[in-house]
Amino acid sequence: MALIHTMKKNIILLAFTFTLFLISFSSCKKEAPASILNSSEQETTFELSADQAIADNLTEDANGIFMEAAAKNNLLGNGVNGQTIVTTNLLSNAIVTISQTAGFPKTISIDFGSSGSTTANGITHKGKINVVLSDSVRKTGSTSIISFTNYFINNYKKEGTITCTNTSTSSTKAWQRKVSDGKITAPDGRYWLQNGTRDVVQIDGTLTPCNLMDDVYLLTGNQSITNANGKTRNSFITEALQKHSDCDNIGSGKLKVEGANHYAIINFGNGDCDKIATISIDGNEPRIIQLH
Repeated sequence: MALIHTMKKNIILLAFTFTLFLISFSSCKKEAPASILNSSEQETTFELSADQAIADNLTEDANGIFMEAAAKNNLLGNGVNGQTIVTTNLLSNAIVTISQTAGFPKTISIDFGSSGSTTANGITHKGKINVVLSDSVRKTGSTSIISFTNYFINNYKKEGTITCTNTSTSSTKAWQRKVSDGKITAPDGRYWLQNGTRDVVQIDGTLTPCNLMDDVYLLTGNQSITNANGKTRNSFITEALQKHSDCDNIGSGKLKVEGANHYAIINFGNGDCDKIATISIDGNEPRIIQLH
């Protein structure tokens, strides 16, 4: 009987030990995927943050081209019609066509051609920018609706609609710029979607309306970026982005991009006219990205 009792105790102890092992093993298996998932989500946030920075710059590029086309065709308003316009020649060899010579609304076509045209700053544009303009660009309340036809900037395809509404007051030149169904396709075929609003205030160059090269703008607002897998990140400008008209890229300012349990900060720099920005996840060492 003693032997049977001892065997029962050993069997119970063995079963208990095996159960603890299974619990421990199961616990270890649950922790590893969570860590891998978190790392994957952070990389998704980094990638979408870089995509956000590129999308902002491509939108600014398209807006700069439209402003130059409007200026050279006496559509700015504010008494500059017929005067000499100073620009950075973003239009290059583009063909600009206006639907009608008198009155509004006007339809504007800015055609860089299917083979493309390269500006002096080394940026190549292909395809068309289309604009429906309700009134002079600098008139309060006017709208310009920008769309694209097979349009590429340095082989990045840009689609969707940008609606600019003039929100100026007697003392401030300002616009609200809304991106709807914006789609950017990279040269390697990867794509992402951009939606949201930018509030734009002109802080320099208002006293020289014929010179577009000294214009400086501050941008604030919120947007979202979604990749092909349906992953979305919302971004919020925490330090106003600054864009000089004579520089290809945004020069300074910060964006916060929110992940599920983390965040990224996009830093466009200290105002230098370059193609560099950095992205930091949760305050860790920033990684450098190239703007396009």
